[in-house]
Amino acid sequence: MTANDPLWDRICTEARDTVSQEPLMSGFFDAAIQCHESLQQALCFNLSQQLHSSVMSAAAVAEVLAEAMNKDDSICDAARIDIHACFDRDPACDNHFMPILYFKGFQALQLYRVSHWLWLQGRNHLALYLQSQISEVFAVDIHPGAKIGSGIMIDHATGLVIGETSIVGDDVSILHSVTLGGSGCIKGSRHPTIGKGVMISAGAKILGNVSVGDGVKIGAGSLVLESVPAHVTVAGVPAKIVGAPREASPALEMDQYLR
Repeated sequence: MTANDPLWDRICTEARDTVSQEPLMSGFFDAAIQCHESLQQALCFNLSQQLHSSVMSAAAVAEVLAEAMNKDDSICDAARIDIHACFDRDPACDNHFMPILYFKGFQALQLYRVSHWLWLQGRNHLALYLQSQISEVFAVDIHPGAKIGSGIMIDHATGLVIGETSIVGDDVSILHSVTLGGSGCIKGSRHPTIGKGVMISAGAKILGNVSVGDGVKIGAGSLVLESVPAHVTVAGVPAKIVGAPREASPALEMDQYLR
């Protein structure tokens, strides 16, 4: 971690301002934010508090998280970009500390990033244990083998499923009850590949080894069974092209209308 960290400084300032307005929250913000020296420390503490169980203490979970973050800077780098994505795209996100403390989509995503690191190290059983705990605690099931970029905003998150061979590009927004699922029981690539800047609306299901191009908007409740070219809007069951988004990256605008 660098000594000069504008994002962490902003988070600490926001926490102090919040405590001054709501003194009853002082103990919570002290433990969650103000007693930590860096964003990494705060992430390790808060995520471990969410994920500990009767068979693995919060301290043990925090140790695993710290090991991964210390050995792979990209985990915290992605978390920073994800925080900005939440703040920029979610009107309900008034402070930069909110994803860390309250947003289970963000929390589940950062824990996935650690489980993915473990998966790549060949520590599959610990990775799968974390996946199981994430699913139990957050109702979000992301296989540690999936590959997910940065700048991801997962809104509400309940019911999200991302399968083992899924690939998700940068700057993607995903709402609740979305499935990136497989088709068939053969080994190998069997899950979707999602391009950059894609918005996947609530309840959409994308199944099989299909590709969704950059800048695509997928309407709520849609069922995508075939590959989708870049910069179109698809909707329906099964999904069909119904137009084109006005934005180059629909994920950044979060416009749910189909035009």
